Amino acid sequence: MNNNDPLKLFYQEKQERINAQGQDAPLKAAADEFTRLSLKSGYSYNFSWLGRPVIQYPQDMAAMQEIIWQVKPRLIVETGVAHGGSAIFHASMLELIGGPGKVLAIDIDVRAHNRPLIEGHPMSRRLELLEGDSTGPAAASRARALAAEAAGPVMAVLDSCHSHGHVLEELELYSPLVTPGSYLVVFDGLVEQFPEESVAAGRPWGAGDNPLTATREFLKTHPEFEADRDIENKLLITAAPEGWLKRKGGSSNGV
Repeated sequence: MNNNDPLKLFYQEKQERINAQGQDAPLKAAADEFTRLSLKSGYSYNFSWLGRPVIQYPQDMAAMQEIIWQVKPRLIVETGVAHGGSAIFHASMLELIGGPGKVLAIDIDVRAHNRPLIEGHPMSRRLELLEGDSTGPAAASRARALAAEAAGPVMAVLDSCHSHGHVLEELELYSPLVTPGSYLVVFDGLVEQFPEESVAAGRPWGAGDNPLTATREFLKTHPEFEADRDIENKLLITAAPEGWLKRKGGSSNGV
């Protein structure tokens, strides 16, 4: 490397810093404590994106925009809609990139008070809402059709029902659509790490039965994917531990 090249030096220092953070036990412990306390306080419910509530950690949104800029997907398949903030966020990133990028957002129940606000949003032109079971044949068929039409990079983001069985079924259904060099992101694996703080009463998931356990099982039989731990080491605070899955192959500009 040319040590006089300031850009190369910057990126080298960045990578060294990320590697060091991944080994920094006190820093990681502090991040874990913040995550635990923030789950109890409902911290991730405090934010919005372009006017729609987005139930995410800002750190994860920062990582998502880096990935979207890097991959430049023609299609993002997202399971779980809620207030639509994440779908609008993804659509707005595709708008900034330009081209024909589209979001397919799937939810078993698109609430009546949310639908008109999502469909009336300026970014809705890049968004298709599909109401139905994300593991059902209609959703899977529509996703496959749009992926074929996209003729370019495809991403998938899983954030619907967080039970092990449901997430594993989503992983099997949507992973074949993800193109080499792109990402399959599995949210809310932190249920495994902080079950008491992150599991609402009556929900059918918890320790041993959640997105992280499903992701670990999926990776045992899908060597074409690997967890991008650089993203996790960079963020430190994330709702997707071990869930930033990159499909091997393709080009990468670094995230």
